[in-house]
Amino acid sequence: MSVGAVDALVGGASLAGKHAWVTGAGSGIGRASAVALSRLGATAHLVGRTADSLHETARLVGEFGGAATVHVGDVTDAAFVSTLMAGQRVDVLVNSAGRNIPQLLDAITPQTYAAVMGVNVEAALFVTQHAVARMRDQGDGGSIVSISSQMGHVGGPQRTLYCTSKWALEGMTRALALELAGEGIRVNTVAPTFVETELTAQSLAKPEFREWVLGEIPLGRLGRVDEVAAAVAYLASPASSLTTGTSLLVDGGWTAH
Repeated sequence: MSVGAVDALVGGASLAGKHAWVTGAGSGIGRASAVALSRLGATAHLVGRTADSLHETARLVGEFGGAATVHVGDVTDAAFVSTLMAGQRVDVLVNSAGRNIPQLLDAITPQTYAAVMGVNVEAALFVTQHAVARMRDQGDGGSIVSISSQMGHVGGPQRTLYCTSKWALEGMTRALALELAGEGIRVNTVAPTFVETELTAQSLAKPEFREWVLGEIPLGRLGRVDEVAAAVAYLASPASSLTTGTSLLVDGGWTAH
């Protein structure tokens, strides 16, 4: 029996010498993912809109002896994305930049639609496109992990825009997994339940909404960013070498209903 995959998971340096790019790395799941990947030995390339937040992530990476670079820009800016990884090593991409604007159907406008889809789908697609180009030039495969959501598998109140974007991201992931498998490039998503981050804080501050959320999670609690980051690290590492085109649900049992 081969134990190579298990060794890769527990060896602690399964991404040694690799370069991992993380969008939305200035906070929340993106920050936690960057730290987790660096703890597995990867150099973390931090992408986001706010320099101070990215430098704080870099400081946290450094606390564990890791190396990080900071890239300030907006992933919805095509010019920024086109030069972001030019000439750089790319072994892992984590699409963690995300946006949600909770609205009922009648309140949705072309502007709010574009804002959510622009980050959650369009930016993920074109950042992935550039990452894949680098992986192809290198010729030794890679791993792409996009942060989806349980809402990419179910529906939710005032989540029409968000669900639309995350279901699209799930479909994109499966199509790319088939397209890129022959080149050794694996493509997956991590789909968490509600996690207390800057993105969810406003909604979770409402007692009735928070009570509803907790009632839908069989494990009875919200997720933590480190729990999501652990799933990202698994999918980025050789421990998941036979895993592509799938969604790893970190949802406390929400979608088991």
